[in-house]
Amino acid sequence: MESCDPVDTSMVEKSKLDEDPQGKAVNPTHYCGMVGTLMYLTSSRPDLVYAVCMCARYQARPTEKHLHAVKRTFRYLRGTINQGLWYSKDSAIALTAFADADHAGCLDTR
Repeated sequence: MESCDPVDTSMVEKSKLDEDPQGKAVNPTHYCGMVGTLMYLTSSRPDLVYAVCMCARYQARPTEKHLHAVKRTFRYLRGTINQGLWYSKDSAIALTAFADADHAGCLDTR
């Protein structure tokens, strides 16, 4: 990953991952390890949450399509290495979040 080109977004815009039953399967252990690493980062990088959660849905049978999505997220990290949240133990920080859920947009379960 040191020689990869960084990208501006963590996922391809207007692209939604789906189950991809005809896709070529990849090693699930390797895929789960990559997704697990990204899940760890989501506590300090909220910009990764959507992309990582989309990739985490397909840990049972990942395909090359899913692996490319995970690799794109790592390429995004390469270009935004100095961004993130810092939680100081002595601060009284209050985090407020909002969600705009689109349950009908899921190609697998709508």
